[in-house]
Amino acid sequence: MSAITTLFAITATVTLGAMSPGPSFVYVAQNAVARSRAHGLVTALGTGVGAAAFSLMALLGLQAFLLAVPVAYTGIKIAGGLYLLWLAYKIIKHSREPLHVGAVGKSDKSMMATFRDGLFTQLSNPKTAVVFASIFTALLPREIPAFYYVALPVLCFVIDAGWYSIVTLVLSSEKPRNAYLRFKTVIDRLAGGVMGILGLKLIFFSR
Repeated sequence: MSAITTLFAITATVTLGAMSPGPSFVYVAQNAVARSRAHGLVTALGTGVGAAAFSLMALLGLQAFLLAVPVAYTGIKIAGGLYLLWLAYKIIKHSREPLHVGAVGKSDKSMMATFRDGLFTQLSNPKTAVVFASIFTALLPREIPAFYYVALPVLCFVIDAGWYSIVTLVLSSEKPRNAYLRFKTVIDRLAGGVMGILGLKLIFFSR
């Protein structure tokens, strides 16, 4: 398989993975609608950096370590699940707080904190690193060219951040935001509930 064909196959596979619903989608969508387009885009940058980090760790052999040391995998998985439960609690806790039309697009949450939460949401699931490792194992040659250690993390960042930037641009437009203002409490509780379920799933059911 040529390098171009390999990169194309990885791009297609990683793109499909990024588009599948998960904690990152929920959190990016919630920030884009409830806070601002800028907050959504910064969250997308955070998830993109997380995807790049996981891809690099996969290339460096994290999968082998996690499989060889089950306690480490379980510990990271539980910590990630607890983080998602904490995010769920925060979303639900503030669900009844009103937002006025004039306040939409503004937030007291800093961009640095927004980026951090996007990054940690992506990193909350160590299974992602295993998925990356599985994709790379299936598609990469036994002797991995040195440039792949730069190209693949950059590729994964562009795919993940690009997809969630599209999600942000769509959901931060006027109609979705107006719908959110009308049903804020219900939408926030639903988003927090989904995030909580994903956190519990990560702790108790993900293998």
